[in-house]
Amino acid sequence: MQRGALTPRRRQILESIVKAYIQSGQPVGSQVLARLCHQALSPASLRHEMSTMAEEGYLSQPHTSAGRVPTLKAFQEYVRPLEAGRLSSDQAERIRGQFSGAETIEERLERCSHILTELTHGLGIAAAIPPNGLELEQIELVPLPERRVLMILVTGDHAVHNRVVTLDESLSPDELTSIRNYVNRNFSGWRLEDARRELLRRMAEERTACDAVLRRLTLLYQKGLLEVASSPELRMEGASNLIGLDVHLTRERMRDLLQALEQKQRILEVLDRFIEQSNRSVAVQVGLEEIHPALKEMALIGIGLMTAGGVTARLAVLGPIRMHYQKAMAAVLHTGRALERC
Repeated sequence: MQRGALTPRRRQILESIVKAYIQSGQPVGSQVLARLCHQALSPASLRHEMSTMAEEGYLSQPHTSAGRVPTLKAFQEYVRPLEAGRLSSDQAERIRGQFSGAETIEERLERCSHILTELTHGLGIAAAIPPNGLELEQIELVPLPERRVLMILVTGDHAVHNRVVTLDESLSPDELTSIRNYVNRNFSGWRLEDARRELLRRMAEERTACDAVLRRLTLLYQKGLLEVASSPELRMEGASNLIGLDVHLTRERMRDLLQALEQKQRILEVLDRFIEQSNRSVAVQVGLEEIHPALKEMALIGIGLMTAGGVTARLAVLGPIRMHYQKAMAAVLHTGRALERC
């Protein structure tokens, strides 16, 4: 047998050690393991197997007289065949109920990160990448003092985009109403870039019955009417849960970790690289040192999906390698399914 490959017996032993360590956080000795294993092995036989597994890099021994601790390699082997566990019907119903009244993608992401944090006690992460070719549903224009206007734009994915602009000249409430009606009547259901292109063409011609409206509309067009920032949305909750975890971080390393989590673009890149091959199934990565040194003893559980509104989304939980993986996988899977239906 190739060195380092696990026999069925050693795989069962490894699974028992990892589960016991996740539960207690303490080194696992042969006497404890003998009670946990389904195989009829004596403590002496287990010590021999554990010694071999230690030589192969699956176990470490903090002290000579102590039991064994699963290594990063052991956790990686343990999670490889895992599937998401089951949530109770009450928990599943509670997840679905959390999305009641959440009309925008921002609100839904907020609910997702909260649910994941609540169920796993880890760091809940939810991100959305806006689709190309957003369609206009409607606009609203609200007059404000000092020639300012609040432009409210609702897109086909039910996202609401707000922007306050200052105009070079004043527009009356009646003029703003006329502009709003003109845009909604003529361009609802259009892709935003197509609507802006057609508006630009019509404003250049100014030979229609609505010339007056178009001339006034030019003021708002120049301030970005029907433009939407395409930057991804990211919500995270539970960073405080990482403080105090037994992941051997110095205060400086923890500070570096929290600073790294504040870099939105970096988090999105990590999620994309990690989840891109998941194909709607839950992916697990144990040991994240390549992402950041402070993440060496941490794990990421996530899923990629597409919402009913056409938004590409990423959900994930970041936590210590000593976590209840199947429970966290179930939380990610069920939250993702609920978001998919939105």
